[in-house]
Amino acid sequence: MNKLIIPSLKLFDTPELLAQSAAQELGLFIAAQMRRNRETSIVLSGGSTPKLLFKELVKVTNQQSLSWKNVLIFWGDERCVDPDHPESNYGTAKLLLLNHILIPESNVFRMRGENHPEKEADRYSGEIRKRLNIKNGNLPVFDWIFLGLGTDGHTASLFPGSSDLSIINRICTATRHPGTGQNRLTLTLPVLNSARRISFLITGIDKSKVSSEIYHRKTNSEQYPAARVQPIHGSLEWYIDKAAASDINPPR
Repeated sequence: MNKLIIPSLKLFDTPELLAQSAAQELGLFIAAQMRRNRETSIVLSGGSTPKLLFKELVKVTNQQSLSWKNVLIFWGDERCVDPDHPESNYGTAKLLLLNHILIPESNVFRMRGENHPEKEADRYSGEIRKRLNIKNGNLPVFDWIFLGLGTDGHTASLFPGSSDLSIINRICTATRHPGTGQNRLTLTLPVLNSARRISFLITGIDKSKVSSEIYHRKTNSEQYPAARVQPIHGSLEWYIDKAAASDINPPR
């Protein structure tokens, strides 16, 4: 049995400071990759905290004259809505980030939420394989994946009790929100766990209970999909504000 990986904690007083730090670190990483003339594959998430991250990334881009020409942007999940819908993860990123940076359109790989979910899951999987030159049977290794944490312990669009958690040989799959029934698209757990670096962005007092249960590996923590994010070779970290971390005491 593999040893459980306990995430390293990066604790911040406010969500704004958390987003600033994450943006600065990502900016430094992109710049370092650029100096080495290496492509960088980044997976974005939806939610309120990434909105702060996107705004800070625009600031970092302007401050550092950051080049995005070698950055490939993907998404960890998407709601099955049109790209201009208020709930679209892509739409939010476009409004707050992509419209404000110089990045080739060909470097942005969105999940097409307006398409038939199962067909889009297959198409997106194929697009990832083609762009990252992944042979059939292998999984992509993204450089950096950003994830959120739901109050129910879900991450991306992988929900507690879902059969999607047992998928082992797919890159992307169609899923459904258990409460609203909304169709979703999501990267699978094996893909998340293959990344070189995984960063959860966690804010708010409403996340304190689930954060503590996952971090301290309480008896029921395995029910949470986020607890099953255990990178095979990469690193795992939580950018977390004091409110969300209030029940994590003492940190390991």
